Amino acid sequence: MSQPISSKPTTTIFGSVPPHWTLLFLLFLCTLGFYTLHHPSSAAAFSNVRNALRFHKIFLSFATNSTVSAYLRALTLHPHLAGTQPALQTARYVQSHFADLGLRTHTVEYRALLSYPLHASLSAHFSDGSTRELPLVEPGGAGAEVVRPYHAYSPSGAVAGAQAVYVNMGREEDYLALRRAGVDVKGCVAMVRRGEESRGGVVARAAREGAVAVLMYTEGEKVSGVERGTVMKGLGDPLTPGWGGVEGGEALNLEDSQIFDRFPKIPSMPISPEVAYSILRSLEGPQMSQWSDALGLKPVGVGPGPTVLNFTYQGEKKMATIHNVFAVIRGSKEPDRFVLLGNHRDAWTYGAVDPNSGTAVLLDIARRYALMMRQGWQPRRTIVLCSWDAEEFGMIGSTEWVEQNLLNLGSKVVAYLNVDCAVQGPGFFAGATPQLDNILIEVAKKVKDPDSVGMTIYDNWMITNKVINIQRLSGVDSDFAPFLQHAGVPSVDLYYGRDFPVYHTAFDSYNWMTNYGDPLFQRHVAVAGVWGLLALHLADDTILPFNYISYAEQLRNYTNHLHTLVKGNVYLGPITASIQEFASAAEEAEEEAMKLREEESNSEILVLKKRTLNDRLMLAERSFLDADGLQGRPWFKHLATSRVYGPPGDSESKLVFFPGIADAISASTRMKRKEGEAAIQHEIWRVARAIERASSALRGGIFTEKWS
Repeated sequence: MSQPISSKPTTTIFGSVPPHWTLLFLLFLCTLGFYTLHHPSSAAAFSNVRNALRFHKIFLSFATNSTVSAYLRALTLHPHLAGTQPALQTARYVQSHFADLGLRTHTVEYRALLSYPLHASLSAHFSDGSTRELPLVEPGGAGAEVVRPYHAYSPSGAVAGAQAVYVNMGREEDYLALRRAGVDVKGCVAMVRRGEESRGGVVARAAREGAVAVLMYTEGEKVSGVERGTVMKGLGDPLTPGWGGVEGGEALNLEDSQIFDRFPKIPSMPISPEVAYSILRSLEGPQMSQWSDALGLKPVGVGPGPTVLNFTYQGEKKMATIHNVFAVIRGSKEPDRFVLLGNHRDAWTYGAVDPNSGTAVLLDIARRYALMMRQGWQPRRTIVLCSWDAEEFGMIGSTEWVEQNLLNLGSKVVAYLNVDCAVQGPGFFAGATPQLDNILIEVAKKVKDPDSVGMTIYDNWMITNKVINIQRLSGVDSDFAPFLQHAGVPSVDLYYGRDFPVYHTAFDSYNWMTNYGDPLFQRHVAVAGVWGLLALHLADDTILPFNYISYAEQLRNYTNHLHTLVKGNVYLGPITASIQEFASAAEEAEEEAMKLREEESNSEILVLKKRTLNDRLMLAERSFLDADGLQGRPWFKHLATSRVYGPPGDSESKLVFFPGIADAISASTRMKRKEGEAAIQHEIWRVARAIERASSALRGGIFTEKWS
């Protein structure tokens, strides 16, 4: 209904205002106009900050659960194992999505050695004289299009009439316990309960102990199906160690010693818990009551035997083309500085959790960014959305790209933000290099918690854990590994939930997600909020939100723990002194950042000062790299916070930091005392020098004395 026309006189902004207030207001407007005219950079700087905050709110407001659900449904219609036609179709789907949004896209192809199963069989001969063929397929049937359970890169082989022996999780301590009980595993098939160690490391240790094959199962009350996985050692295409496997480029021969050492020497196979229990319950011999699993199963004995197994596996290794897909949003002010968001696309089966919950979130972030661009947003720095291929075989897609672009990544990438399995269940988890802790916490305060009404992720995090527990990126279990451990790029890894029961099985499907993992897709939206908003800060903040004071504190904690482990004539003074200097440099950098943030001018001098500080903040992480890499694993170059799983002795150390020192402590147990102490001391000096380099990088100088 229309409103009646008022008979009151019209009131202006000056109406009924005393004359002296009118004069003062006019003077204020004139002063503001004069200042803006003569100091346009200050006004522009203030406007830029306000604009960035506005777009952060817009980004969060664009969330839609149904859109993410639709993306995941489309991605999981068919299994898409790397190197297959369905995998190529999935790559095209992602590329088309980016292109339809108006984003600039790129597809980069590599030729890589992948591994596929051809045939497998397993039969058991029990002590009562009965023989039974044991199924190696998914219980309940998984469909012809799903690849049968297997271990990628397992050698082909056949074992006839070998006794079964239970080795628990196949760790060094498990074999030590078996030896003490008088159990010899030589010539036996090792039955392994899946633990935290890599599959390849477990199989390699079994081979050294004399086992002729490994059968591996995953325990758990709700575990369904059979867990596939790789047993290759190291990351990337095995035929191109250290360089990108481009078409027509150099590739080593399969018989090369470098290649041969990356593959196990005995065949292995994943089996279902049901098949595993049917064998374990039939074993006799010594009992290990402490080896009961999550279901409380305590084998009557660990063997060997009397149950005898016949096992055959035949696979093939063959060259395949893999496809990395990228979308690029060019930066307006610093287009040569890059913020990368990455997720792998390939899956062992349907991949609803691993990895396409992350892929669906990445596609939704792309959609939101595209909508923001239509409203006038352009990031200060360039944002690159990365969709990797062949991660399941050993982070091959991301590793090949890092190796091919190592120099540019080292000099231009601000950070790499990874999401693999975005949603596995309840509970938010984050891992990061320590300088990103503060901004991660701030972002968590701005995103609604999907499981608690009226709370943010930060609120629920605090209630659940009492403290903010940001994990360190200490493994090689996702695509952040090549960026951090080979290129020294600050990194983040985000996910909801842990240990979902359909991991790497045929039941990792859209139906499982809608019934159990995230029925309303609220957790997907939450991950998108944190991931996308974190990228916006890194791309738009004039001063990079890096705080190395957190890093210094983390290094102090590491060193305090190290004091309890080293003995004899080992001296930790070099590390302690270098950390103290690093802490001072971190405080100086933070003070400088605070002052520059308060400056609202866009003058050329100030812009240069901010750019210089940002470069120092960006490059400090690279300082922890060592050109020689870790002993026996030169590809892994990060000496401070990374922990990688490679050589056999690695697992003997309980350290999850300073990997070179951890390896030296482990190796020293097999050396003469003075020789072992010298090896540990050398690694201590290497870490100390890396921390000194980081201090120098933060200060930006090449001389140690301070300028007057």
